[in-house]
Amino acid sequence: MNPTTEPMKRGEFLRSLGMSSAALMAFYCMGTGLTACSSKSNDPSPSTGGTGTTTPSTGFTGNATESAGAINFTLDLTDSNFSKLKTAGQYAIVGSIIVAKIKNGSLIALSKTCTHEGTEVQYRSAQDDIYCNNHGSEYSTTGAVEVGPATRALTQYKTALSTDGNTLTVTA
Repeated sequence: MNPTTEPMKRGEFLRSLGMSSAALMAFYCMGTGLTACSSKSNDPSPSTGGTGTTTPSTGFTGNATESAGAINFTLDLTDSNFSKLKTAGQYAIVGSIIVAKIKNGSLIALSKTCTHEGTEVQYRSAQDDIYCNNHGSEYSTTGAVEVGPATRALTQYKTALSTDGNTLTVTA
């Protein structure tokens, strides 16, 4: 291999081995993170949006795995790791989910993985949308594709804010 050649991404490598999308998803659901396009940590702990740093699991309860559709966790919005979700235009990454407080004040939860090549998406407050900076795919706040190359929507999860506004529960 020529040392100046750009390295192959994990997803491309696995596809070159003949692994189907279903097989790749099975690996992802088992927690191996093989479908990730970036070299970021596969730590399932909650992390803050925009920084790429992982934060402790303080303020987080529940199961953040996607195996068999088992999404069910609660965020303590009084905890410093998630208090920014009380402000419109902010977001956080929790396991495999992006949680954002959008312009209209609603809290949304979507899968964080771009359906094009598996890159982690982000919430853009100015555009009030979800964006993948790898190839420019754009999604609505419901997860629908607005601009490709992605062709499949992000998975949308249910959110329930407590009456006092201090806890957010996300379920499948």
